[in-house]
Amino acid sequence: MNENKNIEPEKAPAPLERVGERLRLVILGAGESGVGAAYLAQQQGFDVFVSDMGAIAPKYKEQLQQWNISFEEQQHTEELILNASEVVKSPGIPEKAPLVKKLREAGIPVISEIEFAGRYTNAKMICITGSNGKTTTTSLTYHILKKAGLNVGLAGNIGKSFAYQVATERFDYYVLEISSFMLDDMYQFKADIAVLLNITPDHLDRYEYKMENYVASKFRIAQNQTAADYLIYCADDPETVKGMESRTFGAQLLPFSITTKVQPGAYLENDTIIITTNQQQELFNMSINDLALQGKHNIYNSMASGIVSKVLELRNQTIRESMGDFRNIEHRLEHVAKIQGINFINDSKATNVNSTWYALESMPKGVILILGGVDKGNDYSMLNDLVKQKVKAIVCLGKDNTRIHEAFAGMVSEIIDTKSAPEAVYVSYHLANKGDTVLLSPACASFDLFKNYEDRGDQFKKAVMEL
Repeated sequence: MNENKNIEPEKAPAPLERVGERLRLVILGAGESGVGAAYLAQQQGFDVFVSDMGAIAPKYKEQLQQWNISFEEQQHTEELILNASEVVKSPGIPEKAPLVKKLREAGIPVISEIEFAGRYTNAKMICITGSNGKTTTTSLTYHILKKAGLNVGLAGNIGKSFAYQVATERFDYYVLEISSFMLDDMYQFKADIAVLLNITPDHLDRYEYKMENYVASKFRIAQNQTAADYLIYCADDPETVKGMESRTFGAQLLPFSITTKVQPGAYLENDTIIITTNQQQELFNMSINDLALQGKHNIYNSMASGIVSKVLELRNQTIRESMGDFRNIEHRLEHVAKIQGINFINDSKATNVNSTWYALESMPKGVILILGGVDKGNDYSMLNDLVKQKVKAIVCLGKDNTRIHEAFAGMVSEIIDTKSAPEAVYVSYHLANKGDTVLLSPACASFDLFKNYEDRGDQFKKAVMEL
């Protein structure tokens, strides 16, 4: 691979080698990934210590106790952490956290769970990142591979911890949903097949509010790749295309596009997805009308999963069947019910404006849009055209809805404030007519009124079923 500082990590801590006494591995964060990493580390003979600044959930605490792994909660005891040989950090802990700064200053390697677990498996890695569509594309890809009979695990930002699966399973393939936060702490790890869906502004507070820093983070999905590997990317995404111009890649490049004929890769012709790869294979084709996932954004997601499947030389019939019978994940454009001819859609996982744009783009006209929550400095202007075309009314679900009112005043007939999921559902139901869609796609985090986006989605669904 050509040397390129934008793709290759600046510092790449090598895997630790034991010399004499047991190495001490400290894990910061006792959620799904941290507890899984602790189990794998113990299995590999490390002296393991887990530290969480918050309260550890009962199920994870029970697991740590059952495995006799030392831990602390609601504090970080520095003398028990700064003596580590290496630290596995939760993706949720920012680089600017004082403890992380002290670890860096002390020269102690800080890595992600994915980096750590990747050392202990020879499975093929299919890694999917992007600002939007990661979970759907990861789930669809896993569904296709599973249906094709491959021995495959699902992990990363989704499902059980990758590290725990490495410790307890023997999969030949993993499909991993990888966030930019995970990528930031990955160095030696390599994706055999990397998928970069899109890059749109998100989490910029973690990247000094510089888009170029966030873009560089996303492109780490391609680091360490060789000519035997593949990078699958969206040729229609402006930030991705711009980012590629200043970088070199060791992998074989496979683009997908709905506007241009790209070969090899995936493109759209007369409402038919056509996929070709570098291999001498029969091309794949499928009408977009037969896809289980509808909407323009899901054509992209299906193309990406389809290219992965063709690279792995799966049968076209299996790919078609899987793309046709896939059921989307909970809280992502999830159809809840049809009541009095009104469709209710739960898209609670849409915690940024881009995700809400994708949701609206896939809807017919006549939408009652439920928006709001913790606003991360959102720029709602990108929704203007779709709101004017498709939205009849906006129902706000949050403690402070001022910015939503300011953003959409005059574009819709009504903007109504609500303070609970049952109230939002009740108001939306009475605003809607037969044939309309009530869409919960908040564009905001959920922490003002709910525990998390799952809780928000669950309360929405419960309220719908009680109408």
